[in-house]
Amino acid sequence: MPAIIVIALRLVVPLTIFRWPLAGGLLSMLVDALDVILVDAIARTMGVPGEFGPTYAQIDKWLDIYYLAFEAVVVGRRWPEAILRRTGLALFGWRLLGVVLFEATAIRPLLVVFPNLFENFYLYVLIARRIAPRLLPRTPAQLLLVLVILYVPKAIQEWALHFEEIHPWQWLRSVLFGVPET
Repeated sequence: MPAIIVIALRLVVPLTIFRWPLAGGLLSMLVDALDVILVDAIARTMGVPGEFGPTYAQIDKWLDIYYLAFEAVVVGRRWPEAILRRTGLALFGWRLLGVVLFEATAIRPLLVVFPNLFENFYLYVLIARRIAPRLLPRTPAQLLLVLVILYVPKAIQEWALHFEEIHPWQWLRSVLFGVPET
């Protein structure tokens, strides 16, 4: 039951992206990042077991694509700058290709080659528009600089999660709920 509640959250929360692109994107990312912890918290509140089961890793990737697709729709329909719109859609397509190839082959390092840079770029553009519009890239050189800056931490994260298979949420679960690390 807790896993079903969290999956339902992961299906409903992204709908907010269409109304509030930045807040909806951040909230979707947060629910994605905390899904395992949310299951534990709900399970403890309800007094029931709380595990996703063996197929959640595959479901998780498609739930990610689900909310990223909503962000891609926002990029395609609402971003007036052609350079930003094309780049955002290309980054979404790149990640989608990587997820499809990963699902077809189960080769984990593919997710490092096809990082989810789209989400970081999407959030960067929306935040820069609000806080510092002068930081929006307007030339290919500026765009390349932004992408490199966004890529470095994302590549490290993707490598840690998908190549080294380091799972920080297991440590957080143990700290918050006393669940032993596996």
